[in-house]
Amino acid sequence: MTSTRPTLAVGMVGYAFMGAAHSQAWRTAPRFFDLPLAPAMQVVCGRDAERTAAAAARLGWAGTETDWRRLVERDDVDLVDICTPGDTHAEIAIAALAAGKHVLCEKPLANTVEEAEAMTAAAEEAAQHGVRAMVGFTYRRVPAIALARQLVAEGRIGEVRHVRAQYLQDWIADPEAPLSWRLDKTKAGSGALGDIGAHIIDLTQHITGRLISDVSGRLETFVKERPVATEHAGLSGSAGTERGPVTVDDAAVFIGHFDGGALGVFEATRFATGRKNAIRIEVNGSAGSLAFDFEDMNVLHFYDASEPAETAGFRRIIVTEPGHPYVGAWWPPGHGLGYEHGFTHQAVDLVTAIAEGSQPAPSFADGLQVQRVLAAVETSSETHAWQEIPR
Repeated sequence: MTSTRPTLAVGMVGYAFMGAAHSQAWRTAPRFFDLPLAPAMQVVCGRDAERTAAAAARLGWAGTETDWRRLVERDDVDLVDICTPGDTHAEIAIAALAAGKHVLCEKPLANTVEEAEAMTAAAEEAAQHGVRAMVGFTYRRVPAIALARQLVAEGRIGEVRHVRAQYLQDWIADPEAPLSWRLDKTKAGSGALGDIGAHIIDLTQHITGRLISDVSGRLETFVKERPVATEHAGLSGSAGTERGPVTVDDAAVFIGHFDGGALGVFEATRFATGRKNAIRIEVNGSAGSLAFDFEDMNVLHFYDASEPAETAGFRRIIVTEPGHPYVGAWWPPGHGLGYEHGFTHQAVDLVTAIAEGSQPAPSFADGLQVQRVLAAVETSSETHAWQEIPR
């Protein structure tokens, strides 16, 4: 089908887990949503030419590159989508913005605050010339999460007092699970803290509309060394007899305050045996409460404290009505959405913002703020002291 809308040509760097998720989003978004621009999957970049070509054929990309610099230089690329490990985010994003390309960068924004500051400065400079940048905290786009934010903004739970957030996984609970780049601080920046803790930091700030102001936390690495994976084995691939050090945290816990005085309790771990991808958020306010669990992602629990005690209780809202955020473009009520839909909604919001000439959210500045919280938790763990979050 030929579109009469202007084209937004996308070049993506990286084609593994996140690259596959982003590819599906770029394929799907214009087929379900009426977008002001038509995304074109122009080119995908990876270091190995043969594997990149195979990924392009499988995922739907028109062309390939083996050097991200060549991708950034191409005149037929309007937007650079960064799906690589954190140690490459800053260099690619800054170069792309300088070349006048819009940027979508996977979270966390960078591996350090300094890198995130440089990326934010580059994004703010590029914005003066109409070039947009967004960081990929896709869980914001789960309809139940978007509804939770809406209810808080409408005052339905009153003044926010308590926030509880957990992100629980178990994919490295086995001490013989092999090393991967996610367990290497030079590539990943941090472990559970940055990889999954970043999500619940962003989600709680997004839902409440408040920023975290200070933290006290601890990090722990339960398994200090692991087998070295054989080449191309992947996260669960085979491993040899050689072992190497784990240089990131396996689990992170911290408490903190939000602007306005609310208390927050946070937990991120890859050692919650039996939990594959459990994101649990509860927000208690003076007039009610909200609760969400990604393992039941089409549901939001809402408690209205104004109801009579005799009939009061948490209401289980099935977030699949056409009036709910994003849902109207999909299926009839009661037919739930999945993990991949958040990435499609992300693409929709980014394309719309670019067409409107507005700043997409979350911005690089939002990503920087999350990066500062991550750094403060790490410093607190090292010093056993409370840390304030710089503005």
